[in-house]
Amino acid sequence: MAKTCLECNEKIIGRSDKKFCSDYCRNAYNNTINKDSKNLIRNINNRLRKNWRILETLNPEQKTKTTRTKLIQHGFDFNFFTSTYTTKAGTIYYFVYDQGYLPLEDEYYALVKRES
Repeated sequence: MAKTCLECNEKIIGRSDKKFCSDYCRNAYNNTINKDSKNLIRNINNRLRKNWRILETLNPEQKTKTTRTKLIQHGFDFNFFTSTYTTKAGTIYYFVYDQGYLPLEDEYYALVKRES
């Protein structure tokens, strides 16, 4: 019985355990299968990257203060962050990779950079 490619249904020549006739068909098949999950991950990573760039732009000195309005004007989305850090006093810092922010009073935010 001749095996056929899972992507293009062409006859496969070669090893008995081959599933695809070429690298192109293998890549096309796997890209089709993983498309939905990759779109979700890509969109989240894009959002995180944008948030990181905003924090980096507004925090050139490694520690500064800004307003919620300024963050929102730049397109910052408070729903996307990579981790949190809780101090012994119970203060919660939100981090996007190494750039972080701390909500303060009157819609102000302290921006910090985590040391490596």
